[in-house]
Order: sequence, then C-alpha cells, then structure tokens
Amino acid sequence: MQEDFHYYATYAAAYIAGYSHEESMEICYSAQFVDVCSYTLLTKLKAPLSAATTQLQLELMNERTDIVGLQNITRIWSSFHFLPRDLYAEKKKCGKRYRDKYRLICGPNGDLLVDTVNIAKNSSLQAVGIAMHVLADTWAHTYFAGTPSYVINNTDFYFYELLGENEPYIEKSIKFRHSPTEPDDIENSIYTNSLSQSTENSIMNLGHGRAGHLPDYSFAKYKYLPAWKDYDEVIKDNPADYMKAFCQMIYAMKYLRGEISTFEKETYAEDEISQWKADIDQILRKRQLNACEDWKKFGERLSGREIEDFSIDKYQQQYIDAPKKDKDYTYLGRFFIAAMRQKSMVTNKIYTSGNLIAGFSVDFAKRGFKGIRDYIKLLEAFKRNGNE
Repeated sequence: MQEDFHYYATYAAAYIAGYSHEESMEICYSAQFVDVCSYTLLTKLKAPLSAATTQLQLELMNERTDIVGLQNITRIWSSFHFLPRDLYAEKKKCGKRYRDKYRLICGPNGDLLVDTVNIAKNSSLQAVGIAMHVLADTWAHTYFAGTPSYVINNTDFYFYELLGENEPYIEKSIKFRHSPTEPDDIENSIYTNSLSQSTENSIMNLGHGRAGHLPDYSFAKYKYLPAWKDYDEVIKDNPADYMKAFCQMIYAMKYLRGEISTFEKETYAEDEISQWKADIDQILRKRQLNACEDWKKFGERLSGREIEDFSIDKYQQQYIDAPKKDKDYTYLGRFFIAAMRQKSMVTNKIYTSGNLIAGFSVDFAKRGFKGIRDYIKLLEAFKRNGNE
C-alpha cells in the first residue's frame, strides 16, 4: 500500500473507531512512518538500527545476500510488510528449504495478525499505527513473501487487468517495463516492475517486485501466474480486499480502545461504515496513481478538522534534542520501541516454527536480553512499563 491508505485512510479508520482527531493523527503518522524508517534515517538520528522497518533501494542494493544478509532482509520485510499467514502451512512434494519460504507467503487473517494486534493492546499510539500498517499490508501484499525468492515471488508473462465491476470482465494485457523514473501508465496498463533475475536470492525477487506496484493500487483487479502456485492462475481483487482492510482496521482499533473484549480473525466493522460505504468504494475504485487527495477530503469531512500532510521531518528534532534518558519517551522513541517489539515477536514466531530464514531469536519478554545491543531498549521498556 501507499501513503494514501497508510496515512489518510488510516486516519479515517481511526476516527471512525473512536479515536480523537489528535490521536488519529498520531496513529496514521506512525502507520506511514513504517515506510520511511530506514537505516539511513536511524543513522542520522543516532537511533537504534534494530528499529528499521524498511530498506531504501540503495540500502537493498548494497545488502549482502549471504545467509546473514538474507536473514536481516527477511526480519524487516516479513515483520512489517509481508506478514506470513501460516507458518505451519503444508506443501506436498517439496523439500524443507522450499517449504520454509512457502510458509512466509503473506495473507490476511493469520495467527500472526492476531499477535500483531494483541501486542499493540495497552501500548502506545505508535504501536497502534504500526499494527495498522502491518494489517493493511496483509491484504495488499497477499501471495508474496517478504524474503528474496525466485521460486516464490516470480511471475509469468501472463498478466491481465480485469476491467469493469462485474463479470464478465474486460481483460487487458499488462505490459511491464523496467524504468523506475517513469510513472506507471495506468491508462495503457503499462507498469514498472523489477528486472527478471533467475538467481533465487536476488533482491529483484523480494516481495511483489515482479508485479510492480499493482498490489499497492486500490483500483487494481488482475489475474496472473505466481511461481509459488506452480504458475496456476490466481485473481487479485484489490477494491474488495482494500475495503476489508479498512473495515478490519476499524474493528481492530475498536478492540485496542477497549470497546471490544477480543480480536477475532475474519471480523470486520462493516456496520460502522454503512453510511460512507459508497464514498469509500468510489475512492478505492478510482483509477489514479495516488488517492491521497480523495482520502484526505474524506477524513476531513468525518472529523471537521484539517489533516496535515505527512512530513518525515516532523518529530526528528524533538528526538535529537531530547536528553539520552528521555529519548524513549519522545514520539519517535516510542515508535522505535514498538517497532523493535513487533520485529522481535515476528522473528521469534518464525524461529520457533522451525524456520531459520529470519535467523535465531529468543522471546525477550520471557528470557530478557540475549546479546543484541539495541534490544536492551526492549528489556528496559518491559521493566519500566509492562504494557509498553
């Protein structure tokens, strides 16, 4: 997903869920910050590098693809952008190496989603925002895995947009090109994707790179042949999936606010959006590269307040100027703690499932500090406030 959904749509969902304007702004900022919190930024801020929630293109190009580098990539992308649906999924007639990657395929309503929402319970608004980013991406990034893998993430030349709201759809062949500086040409169904690389662990085979930005556009409905499905056809209906993502965010945040006692999978706050459903559906189906303006207008109509545009610089000076002992209490300090906690949880779940792709892990909440310097912060936060 993009800023339009992670920032503006998340604001709207938070407000509908009952958060105030100010709280909704903090939540949506955190949700969008997941897409910019890179090693480069953390180095500039002299913040813990283990709090990285994304990697810039240049960082990825310089990343090693040996076992250590691959584990690092997987910890970031599987924890925040491609949350695995089923770490115990079965696949017949395959070896363990393939099965381990197969089990990292992203999808909604998995057990890890429940864990992600639950660790944000009674925590900071920053933790809520991170959880909403992860939740939303489970819908957008379905069928792709957050680890470089040709045998999982590659696609075939067979790729068609499905135009029209009802069957029979008009099928339009999608043309892919490799020109990152040119915007996608949605009128002519020309999209940029990553270069085809048959090397299994090439960075070009990370996530949905082979499908370009199609998974990130709410209007996109398409069919294609994914490698993990032995190049059998699947259909991806983003307008329907994004609608479920929006409703599930509202439901999850009502739970996080304490209005609902438990968070259940496959449950959506559909009644809460009944009066706005047509407006939301119209935004989701509108063919445009960026829906920020439409979502912003919708959110401002809900609250009657101005939604300031996202700025990566907003909280940086506050963090830089804060004394060392107070940095964890700043906006970004709380984000970093929540990010490390999410990454620690997901990595530990992958490891305890018998899968070493994300590396070795221990549960810090149960066993404490185990040799990773930045994660001392997690133990300190845990001791300071068990609910943080």
